[in-house]
Amino acid sequence: MPIISLPMYDIHHPTTLGLTSALTTLLTQRGLQAEVEWPIALLPHWRDDKLLLSQTCGYPLVALLPDVQLVGAFQSSAQGCEGLRYRSWLVARKEDENLTLSDYRGRRAVCNSDDSHSGYNSLRYVIAPLASAGNFFSETLLSGSHRQSLAALREQRADIAAIDCITWALLRAHYPEELSGLEIIGETPLCAALPLITSLKTDAETLAHLRSALSELTTSKKYQQLLAQSLISGFSVPERAFYDEVQAWEDQAAEQGVTAL
Repeated sequence: MPIISLPMYDIHHPTTLGLTSALTTLLTQRGLQAEVEWPIALLPHWRDDKLLLSQTCGYPLVALLPDVQLVGAFQSSAQGCEGLRYRSWLVARKEDENLTLSDYRGRRAVCNSDDSHSGYNSLRYVIAPLASAGNFFSETLLSGSHRQSLAALREQRADIAAIDCITWALLRAHYPEELSGLEIIGETPLCAALPLITSLKTDAETLAHLRSALSELTTSKKYQQLLAQSLISGFSVPERAFYDEVQAWEDQAAEQGVTAL
């Protein structure tokens, strides 16, 4: 059976369950049956031929998933988002709230993973002009998730992180204790919002039904409370070239000698 999932902003699981339930209902109304999946390993999930709908990050889309089809992207009402773009907040402990990014030379960074745009690619992009011989931080810890990166900051195992602004807003709404003692000290530029994808094997008619269901989800009054809880304010279908800027950030950092954090 085809599978769907919304793994990227599953901060408040009951809300994510509500979204996936609404989507399966809307897809059923269009003659599409799907099973909700909660993947642990995301790359195999995104590459699954049975994938009807999932959400990935812009960096895997351009670097690791050349064969998936772009369905579209959600717009977000979270602070830091504009239209189909979002940014990362540069986050540190409150004791360092008056520092700027340049003050973190030789200190410790933490990132969720090295295939993340919001946590890794965007941080690499903003430190590149400040780096010397390709280096800026003394070390970089890979935590596994934005929430674990925030824990590393709180526990003084690292000093700075780039945190997806939507994740930050959802944590502030549902788990504010995870932001305790932390402050935003800066921000990255805006970049393309997280893409919704489907398998290359999804036919054109099914793709049209997917986009129709997502449009109804984000415009029907029936789902407005659910959308507000998810900070989703709309759905749009950009060209795949919209995500070229994600690759451009990596390329520009490399031109300045920074290929890794």
